[in-house]
Amino acid sequence: MFAKVSSLGLFGLNAFPVDVEINLSKGLPRFEIVGLADAAVQESRERIKSALYTCGIMFPTSNCIVNLAPADRRKNGSMHDLAIFMAILAALGRVQVPEDAAIIGEVSLNGDVRPVNGVLPMTLTARQRGIKTMYVPLANAKEAAVVEDMTVYGVPDAKSLLEHLEGETCLQPMQHIGLEQVDAPPIPDFADVHGQTAAKHALELAAAGGHNALLIGPPGSGKSMLAKRMPGILPALTFAESIETTMIHSVAGLLDAEHPLVTVRPFRSPHHTISSAGLAGGGTVPHPGEISLAHNGLLFLDELAEFDRRTLEILRQPLEDREVTISRAAGTIRYPCSIMLIAAMNPCPCGYLGHPTRPCTCGQRAAAQYLNRISGPLLDRFDLHIEAAPVTFDDLSSQKPEESSAEIRKRVVAAREIQNQRFAGTKITCNARITPDKLAAFCPMTDSAKARLKAVFEKMGLSARAYDRLLKVARTAADMAGSEVIDAVHIAEAVQYRTLDRKYWQTGSTDSR
Repeated sequence: MFAKVSSLGLFGLNAFPVDVEINLSKGLPRFEIVGLADAAVQESRERIKSALYTCGIMFPTSNCIVNLAPADRRKNGSMHDLAIFMAILAALGRVQVPEDAAIIGEVSLNGDVRPVNGVLPMTLTARQRGIKTMYVPLANAKEAAVVEDMTVYGVPDAKSLLEHLEGETCLQPMQHIGLEQVDAPPIPDFADVHGQTAAKHALELAAAGGHNALLIGPPGSGKSMLAKRMPGILPALTFAESIETTMIHSVAGLLDAEHPLVTVRPFRSPHHTISSAGLAGGGTVPHPGEISLAHNGLLFLDELAEFDRRTLEILRQPLEDREVTISRAAGTIRYPCSIMLIAAMNPCPCGYLGHPTRPCTCGQRAAAQYLNRISGPLLDRFDLHIEAAPVTFDDLSSQKPEESSAEIRKRVVAAREIQNQRFAGTKITCNARITPDKLAAFCPMTDSAKARLKAVFEKMGLSARAYDRLLKVARTAADMAGSEVIDAVHIAEAVQYRTLDRKYWQTGSTDSR
């Protein structure tokens, strides 16, 4: 007796179809699973036997061979349990699974169907392969229902699916879930931050163009508060961006069953003790790291100088390529990581280097060594260097209402709309993503702007990368001012956010000598 049931496998973000083939034949009783299955898949034999017994079905006393095709691709995890369970019943003649249906889910010993990771990318792949119906764990049903033109059934336990296919009872299909049907979680508001007017404007500029920013200032100046409020001024996620982000969180197992779509740009803030694998991703079957979990959102690195230097250097290539490539013996996985990098740090170990009222107790050499934990190439990848000055008593005690995130966001969205029109028909999404070959076309300058940029380039000894990034920031400043052409004043505004490396790092390197 032969039967075949469709399922899906997953390797990174790449889902692939799996045919669960079963053959029941005469011979000594045995239950074998072949098809390059890992230990978790092999262990499904005992779970399935117990679940069959719980449903009142005796496991067939025959030679039972299960093949997971294609046999040359490794199968990981417990997502094939339910498909194998139903394939056995199909081979026994109990049920008939439609050819245009796919089944995924883990089966527990008592027959309950437990959730699995990566349901969204698997459902999207199933739709591309012509699958019309998905049977998934009940806890994953809303996640799968995000995919249009797909009938999704949430399966609470194996017996319910058995009765549904036998026609005794009917599972109810899950309604399609769109972006507008998911409530967005609350985000801290910029109105809570008193003072720091200059830093707020700089972060508004960063949000308007999608630029990376580094905040430097003494402890308690509000660097973390400012960074945590950034998602509230960024443009809303598009549906395509939401699906991309949700897929990564699905693979990582971070989705809420009741809120299956990521509707707010991610804000990831890993601790400075994070490992290289935790930041970039890794493992035997590589999981996404913090860089990828922040895709289409913000990665905030607080206390930047406290991170391991080798861990920080991993950021350099992903910030340029917008993807992380992880190679293992089983294959190569690419995770997207189109992020805004926001970092914060003190200027020295005690935090008071350059403070107007409190003296630094570190000494010049200690301060220089602390700053030099950040390499020049990494520092070069920050478009804006923002100084967070100490907050005064008058600022903190002021009853004057601060500008809200909603008001700032209006200006950011207006600047992004200008960019969307400019980049229509290209893959560029914001000013920070302008490619070198398009820089001249999208960043026209007046003669005075060119003269000022030339003077700055020669005086400051900028690298080619710093030149490009400075020009992109000036493009954003011009957009916020409603100017089609970059003028000298926009170059000047961009330059003022490239001076802190000269103030701190050059001083530090001189002192260290």
